[in-house]
Amino acid sequence: MDQTVDNRTTMGTTTSPLMNESEKNAIIGGVLLSMLLAALDQTIVAPALPTIGRALGHAEYLPWIVTGYLLTATAMAPLYGKISDVYGRRPVIYAAVLIFLLGSLVSALAPNMLVLVIGRAIQGAGGGGLFALTQTVIGDLVPPRERARYAAWIAGTWAVASVAGPLLGGTFAEHLHWSLIFWINLPLGFLAMAIINKPLKKLPIAAKHHRIDGLGAVLLVIATALLLLALNWGGSTYPWFSLEVLGLVACSAVFWALFAVRLLRAAEPLVSLEVLSNPIVLAGTLSMFLLQAASIGISVYLPVYLQAVVGLSVSESGTAMLGLLLGTVAGATFSGRTIPRFFHYKRIAMFGITFAILCIGVLSAIAGQASLLEVEILTTLIGIGTGTTFPVSTVSVQNAVDRAHLGVATGVLTFLRSLGGALGVAMLGAVALGYGLPLAAEGSLTRIEVTSVTPFVMIFLTAGITLVLALVALALMPEKPLRGQAEHSAPAPVLSE
Repeated sequence: MDQTVDNRTTMGTTTSPLMNESEKNAIIGGVLLSMLLAALDQTIVAPALPTIGRALGHAEYLPWIVTGYLLTATAMAPLYGKISDVYGRRPVIYAAVLIFLLGSLVSALAPNMLVLVIGRAIQGAGGGGLFALTQTVIGDLVPPRERARYAAWIAGTWAVASVAGPLLGGTFAEHLHWSLIFWINLPLGFLAMAIINKPLKKLPIAAKHHRIDGLGAVLLVIATALLLLALNWGGSTYPWFSLEVLGLVACSAVFWALFAVRLLRAAEPLVSLEVLSNPIVLAGTLSMFLLQAASIGISVYLPVYLQAVVGLSVSESGTAMLGLLLGTVAGATFSGRTIPRFFHYKRIAMFGITFAILCIGVLSAIAGQASLLEVEILTTLIGIGTGTTFPVSTVSVQNAVDRAHLGVATGVLTFLRSLGGALGVAMLGAVALGYGLPLAAEGSLTRIEVTSVTPFVMIFLTAGITLVLALVALALMPEKPLRGQAEHSAPAPVLSE
């Protein structure tokens, strides 16, 4: 077995000595811009759905505009991590951006609903890669000890998308044309590619002489798609215990089992068993999965609570969500800046989640008589508490693996984060339906009148219990000292057989 060190084919020197700070910042700015595109397309479409339904007809298929994107974005995330570890970040990022822009073009020119849904699925296939690759590239450029502060930039990107997406979508659909929500991606996407083109060439390829497990990739995509379909259709399109939903869950379980067998038998599995068996990766990704389930679930049902119980209008409830969003950014910023100063950095997130659990407990206790000010304070504090976990989980997982597996580990984290969000919405949707709170056909809630606050109390309590489980997973996660600049840049030979 020959051991070689090659600056072009290893991640031993993660950044070229010729790369200066301005080039690093250009890369980070470019990948964050590309990530913003993908995040915007998860939020910009919803306000335009009624207009699109009137323009293209077949309004009964409107949910697929959202579901099509979600399915492919979630399923493709772990694949991009592995592919970028083998072929390098630059060509894979370019491929993801171009796939996303192709989907945007197909969506903008769509003459009917079917073509639009296909375009959205293509968009998701690229967008899923942009989510995973953004964090992976930042991991290439910055050592773990300093990496956490960039998590605030990522959280801020999501916050901008959450606020700007609905505003732009509503404005384009009402005053201009709905297709602009897709056309706007083209100049922004090409701008991102232009920004990162030259400096990204200096990022060396992560590994050499490796193969992509095509069969494993197909099994993973099918298993994920079937599970997400079950989560999206359950309780809305079909009852949870209908043959359709149970059949999807059963088929998904079969393909997950086949994927597990493939991981054990493949000469080079899609997701390295070394990564999957790492206790830090297991606990870190599980805590992120559970945290995202609670966070996304709260963000979906909080506007309905504000409308039905507090008495806000639809637009007012959207504005009132800013507390939760900005709190999350503030929590991630605080955590990211504080992590390098603490040896036991995990405690930052554990304290944050504990604080969020207490706040959501108070919110559930006073839900029936809470004022708008009280709700705003509590949801902002919940956002601050949960926000502290995102940098800790991301940095812990990336710090736990060698640089040749950075893309895979980050892809798995991104995948479970997205899957957790889908599960959280479905889980709290089941709680809502169980206590008489109806869901709209699209899986979102309409302006409703409620005679009891009990459904919201149970929704908040369920989210709180999920946060408790996330805290337990985080507590069980081993803590590994964060690598600094010297360790991050030290050569790491690739073994070629």
